[in-house]
Amino acid sequence: MTNPAEVLGLPKPAWITEDVAMLYDMVHRFLVDEIAPHYDDYEKNEIVDRSAWEKAGAAGLLCASMPEEYGGAGGTFAHESAIIEAIGHVGVDGFGIGLHNAIVAPYILHYGSEEQKKKWLPRMASGELIGAIAMTEPGAGSDLQGVKTRAEKVGNQYRINGSKTFITNGQNANLIVTVTKTDPAKGAKGTSLIVVETDEVDGFERGRNLDKIGLKANDTSELFFNDVAVPTANLLGAEEGQGFIQLMQQLPQERLMIGTTAIAMAERALAATIDYVKERQAFGQKIIDFQNTQFKLAELKTEISIGRTFYNDCVARHLAGGLDPATASMAKYWLSDLQGRVVDECLQLFGGYGYMNEYPIARMYRDARVQRIYGGTNEIMKLLIARSL
Repeated sequence: MTNPAEVLGLPKPAWITEDVAMLYDMVHRFLVDEIAPHYDDYEKNEIVDRSAWEKAGAAGLLCASMPEEYGGAGGTFAHESAIIEAIGHVGVDGFGIGLHNAIVAPYILHYGSEEQKKKWLPRMASGELIGAIAMTEPGAGSDLQGVKTRAEKVGNQYRINGSKTFITNGQNANLIVTVTKTDPAKGAKGTSLIVVETDEVDGFERGRNLDKIGLKANDTSELFFNDVAVPTANLLGAEEGQGFIQLMQQLPQERLMIGTTAIAMAERALAATIDYVKERQAFGQKIIDFQNTQFKLAELKTEISIGRTFYNDCVARHLAGGLDPATASMAKYWLSDLQGRVVDECLQLFGGYGYMNEYPIARMYRDARVQRIYGGTNEIMKLLIARSL
């Protein structure tokens, strides 16, 4: 079987150090042995079992980039990239540990107090706590300034009221970084991030596990906050009103992570298609022997190689602290566009079998589509890039 990690034949970038490569191999084995055999069940149930999260925690897959003093592995985004790429190469894309690791945990690390970090991060690393971030609302998607969820200070508590939707890990999550308005009159400057431990509060409700086109194994939910009381100590940051700045500072990594998912799936799609066209015959010859097949695969390998080279450069810049928001937006929009195009072209080479759910390319086709929407739509990415001109 063609190895998705080696399908392009490119040299390894400097950021893939020996320990990053070893982590990728370990995660790949874990996912093949522990997650893939159950993945069809997770798809049918539309949720990954909590036991899988606990196994991932025990294996060291959770909070890889968090410091060891808080229960993490002391790695960097390079290690998170290795984990996310392994998920994409194995094809268990609905396992939402990328968001848990590389989006939710960093908010606590960067903006949490020492007490908050010691309280929450070790439990996130073990899988006891599963993280989510509640941004999107029924009336506020890419426009985060339109958030209506309100957190009103009453004594030493915040009382949170509002609703969220499209929340990744929403059914499993028991630690939710919640985007609220602590001072609605101040607009963006009145936005704050407050952590809700769902097992510790009253008034929190989960709505539907939403019926999506793809990424079926990932629980994506509505959340309702009905006078939910949390300690004022759950505010992220030293004072109210820092939420919008905190979101803007962390969104580049989220968008780069979407690029990670995109390039990994594109590589897997190409590898699976190469295997298929070398075996399948039509008109007395293998499909790989047709010039159209060769040209299509040549184009795809070239485009994916360009995407991988750009992605590797973005990771190197991010690790050095120099990935600006515009470039992160380029990575998100261009790589997710590439992912969709590659999967579509690859499915075509499978013919009718590509439309059958038993073939992995069909699942990839469904799962890829949302990449151009979440994390800020690709149209919003272009607006952000245009501001840098």
